[in-house]
Amino acid sequence: MTNLSINRQENVNCDDQFLSDILFGLGQTQKSLPCKYFYDERGSVLFDEICKTEDYYHTRTELSILDEALPEVARLVGPDADILEFGSGAGIKIQKLIEALQAPRSYCPIDISEEILVSSSAKLKAMYPSLEVFPIVADYLSPIELPAAFTANSTGRKLVFFPGSTISNFDQPDAIQFLRHIRSLLSPGDALLIGVDLIKPETRLISAYDDREGITAAFNLNLLERIRNTYATDLNPGGFKHEVRYNSEKHRIEMHLSSRCDQVVNIEGERFEFVTGETIHTENSYKYSVEGFSLIASNLGFAPNRVFTDSDNLFSVHYLSAH
Repeated sequence: MTNLSINRQENVNCDDQFLSDILFGLGQTQKSLPCKYFYDERGSVLFDEICKTEDYYHTRTELSILDEALPEVARLVGPDADILEFGSGAGIKIQKLIEALQAPRSYCPIDISEEILVSSSAKLKAMYPSLEVFPIVADYLSPIELPAAFTANSTGRKLVFFPGSTISNFDQPDAIQFLRHIRSLLSPGDALLIGVDLIKPETRLISAYDDREGITAAFNLNLLERIRNTYATDLNPGGFKHEVRYNSEKHRIEMHLSSRCDQVVNIEGERFEFVTGETIHTENSYKYSVEGFSLIASNLGFAPNRVFTDSDNLFSVHYLSAH
C-alpha cells in the first residue's frame, strides 16, 4: 500500500485474551460472551449481509439520514477537518462523509479487524490521494495512542465519527464513560457525529434482530464456531439456537444463545454445564429517545447542535459540539 502504514497497537485482543474472556464469561451465573468477538472475517461478512435484509432497518435508514444531513454537517464542520472513527469496519459511511466535507485533512480509522481495516484504508487512500490516512488496529475500548494529525493543533475542526448505533451495545454506565472519553479528545468547537437507534414497538425490534432469512442467527452462532475453530473444545454450535428478547424495563434488545439440551462443554480443559434452555448472553442493544440521548450528551460537555431523523422515527444521527 503506497504511502499507507498500519499502526498495530498492543491492546489488540490476542487469542489469550479471547480465551480469558470466554472462560470468565461462561463461568458466570448468567453465562455471557463479549459481542466484540462477533467480528472475525466470517462474522464481518455475515453482518454485512444482515444490513441488507428487509427486517434490519438500521443501516439503510442511517444512510438515508446521512444523505439528507451531510450538506448541513459539512457547513457545521468547515474545511480541513481531522476525522477519527471508532470501529470503522468496511468504511461505507465514511465515504459519504468524506465526499461531503470541504477538503478534509486526515482520517484515522480504528478497528480490531486488521483484514477489514487494511482493505478499507487502502481503498480510501486510492480514492482520496490528498487525504492523510492513519489506520490503527486496536480494541478501541483500551487506551490508544492517536496520531499527531488528530491530537495536534490544526486549522480545522476535529470530528469523531461513530455511526451505526454501536453506542447501543454499551451498558449505559459504559456508554456514558465512552462518551466522556470522546469528549476528552476534543477541544471546544470540535464535534461528534453519532448514530443512535430509537425506541420503537417491540415487534419491530424483535424482527430486526431475528430476520426471516436467519442471517442474524448465523451471525450469533458464528461466535461459537469461532471458539470451536480456535481452541481445543468439544463445543457443538448445533447444540445451541439463536434467541432474541426485548427487555422493556431497560429499553434494550438482548441476543442469547440458548442450549437445546442438557450438555457439558469443555474448552481448553475447563468444564461448563448447561441445562436445556440455559443461555449465553451475547449482546445488548439499548434504544434511546432523542431527548434522553441529548440530555446525556449535554451532561457530558456536548451541545446538541442538530438531530437528524427519518420520517418514521426509527433512527437518529446527532451532531454534538464540544463546549
